Amino acid sequence: METRGLRLVGRYVLLVALAFVVLFPIYVALVAAFKPGNEVFKDPLVPGPFTLDTITDAWEQGNLGRALTNSAVVAVIVTVLQVVTSVLAAYAFSFLRFPGRSIVFGIFVATLLIPFEATVVVNRRTIEDLGWLNSFQGLAVPFVATAFGTFLIRQVFVTLPTDMRDAARMDGLGHWGFLREVALPLVRPSVGALALFSFLATWNQYLWPTVITTEQDWNTVQSGLRALAQANLDQPNLVIAGTIIVAVPIFVILLVFQKQLVRGLTAGAVKG
Repeated sequence: METRGLRLVGRYVLLVALAFVVLFPIYVALVAAFKPGNEVFKDPLVPGPFTLDTITDAWEQGNLGRALTNSAVVAVIVTVLQVVTSVLAAYAFSFLRFPGRSIVFGIFVATLLIPFEATVVVNRRTIEDLGWLNSFQGLAVPFVATAFGTFLIRQVFVTLPTDMRDAARMDGLGHWGFLREVALPLVRPSVGALALFSFLATWNQYLWPTVITTEQDWNTVQSGLRALAQANLDQPNLVIAGTIIVAVPIFVILLVFQKQLVRGLTAGAVKG
């Protein structure tokens, strides 16, 4: 009993320590964001005079309203198209029979090994040739398909019993009917997790928006924060305030959909 009690205490001590490591930087950021600019370096760990001026200045100087809108539009476009292309490709790799299917799937998944930085120059040149700089299509089109999404959904599709497809065929359901009425409802948690992951990944993109936007009105949240930091090197609290503004939507989404994310990512973990 005594050993069990010590283990329980040890677990709580570890959890408290981990919580401190995670929450302390957030606390420091909040203190800095709500302090006047001339107070940020005085007792940075102690809350000082409370003001919303720093938040307001970060919003206006960083043009964060437009940046948030741009990021939201691009994230929604990418999320919807990634879900559609991933589901269709995963269905093909799971239920259709064609020569070299395993080889094609292996090559498809192998593209995950290629870092995005290795292709950014070529992709940027392509977008420029198409005249898509400073546009939603330029920000979104290179990411409308993802090997990760296809792999994730396929891992769940292959766990569905093959008898289910045969029964659906006997009932007169073709591939589209089976996908829409049987397969897709059964993998809904994984589709939801993919949608959430796609949205978060697109929202947090930094490199691509930076290289294809040359006008401030086309900044996304990350490139907007970069512009805000470059313009206010002597006012770090403005950048911190902007970061908090940008992080609020992500925090809300993760808080609401965290269970969906965990369920979706572990749904296909048993059978490969």
